[in-house]
Amino acid sequence: MNRRNFLRNTGFVAAGSLFVPAFMKPLEAMALDELSLYKNLVVVQLSGGNDGLNTVVPFGNDIYYQKRKNIAIKPEDVIKLNDMQGLNPNMAALQEIHDQGWMTIINDVGYPNPDRSHFRSMDIWQTGSDSNQFLSTGWIGRYLDSNCQTCKFPYTAIEVDDSLSLAMKGQTKKGIALKDPAALFRNTNNPFFKAVLQGDKEHLDEDNLGYLYKTMIETQSSASYIQNTSKIYQSKATYPNTGFSNQLKTVSKFISSGLKTRVYYVSLSGFDTHVNQTTQQGNLLKQYSEGMAIFLKDLKANNKLEDTLVVTFSEFGRRVEQNASNGTDHGTANNMFIFGGRLKKQGIFNAAPNLSDLDGGDLKYQLDFRQVYGTILDKWLDVNNSEILNKKFNTLDFI
Repeated sequence: MNRRNFLRNTGFVAAGSLFVPAFMKPLEAMALDELSLYKNLVVVQLSGGNDGLNTVVPFGNDIYYQKRKNIAIKPEDVIKLNDMQGLNPNMAALQEIHDQGWMTIINDVGYPNPDRSHFRSMDIWQTGSDSNQFLSTGWIGRYLDSNCQTCKFPYTAIEVDDSLSLAMKGQTKKGIALKDPAALFRNTNNPFFKAVLQGDKEHLDEDNLGYLYKTMIETQSSASYIQNTSKIYQSKATYPNTGFSNQLKTVSKFISSGLKTRVYYVSLSGFDTHVNQTTQQGNLLKQYSEGMAIFLKDLKANNKLEDTLVVTFSEFGRRVEQNASNGTDHGTANNMFIFGGRLKKQGIFNAAPNLSDLDGGDLKYQLDFRQVYGTILDKWLDVNNSEILNKKFNTLDFI
């Protein structure tokens, strides 16, 4: 393989691909025992439009059972959190998390003029835009673009995946996507990769190849840093053998080993439950809950839970009434889960959905999702949310 073919076949030529950290700088001089002393944010994306009403069940509302005769969760099976709402029985692992005060549920989160398209609504959530506004940068990416105190560090944002979500892409800076730091280290230290870097330094001044070679050099340096830093820590916790849990285990390893990272991004897909919802969603909620519970306990055992905030979202909820296929169709407002060791209000944050006051069969949103983002930006990431979200949003009191 010649140099040109190598470049063509690597991920460097694809915008937003695995190797995109153009803002990264070499880190060999950074002491490995210098642990991060700032707060971490973990964003969890439930892709497909999770049904919030069968996740946080309004068992105290008769309308719920009238609208969902075949798929409603029976009252006796609900893990009750108060007199009106409780968790799906497949989320039993979160009972202890709730009882410890590490969980907050925010009901009816959405935005004006909601869009029921998976792709468009996900873009809205990932960019923080209005429904009629189209942005090419994500809300986390714009945070990276800001002059925040820690954005000067490489790997300020890491997505545990093979590709980078729009949420992580800014105008001048991007997060980096990787699943396995050891694999990244091996890939950037194979003989051909190193030979390309050592033999083509004259191309550093060329506009196109110069950018690619500089990115490759920075990636090789940073791959060494992330591998050497993260291998310090070995988790003693036993995680479930699922892809989602493995993502969280990787994040826990990064946090506990002290990577200079502020934001982590993970995802779980499969929530588009138009047909036979009960089993499909139940299995996914079980994966989510068991992985999340172990993750939070792992952070607690390593004295990192106080410095970590986890937020879970899905691009939309489902319609209140079930469909003819024992599933649910695309809806609007949904609940969000917040986890952490420093929550100001634990349990249920706000009123349960009002099933007697719907908008064409859909839930009306109580809170704009950008109020949640704004709260995180202002109170956790220490930046003015109006600079990131393009206008000021009132903050909430969950942290």
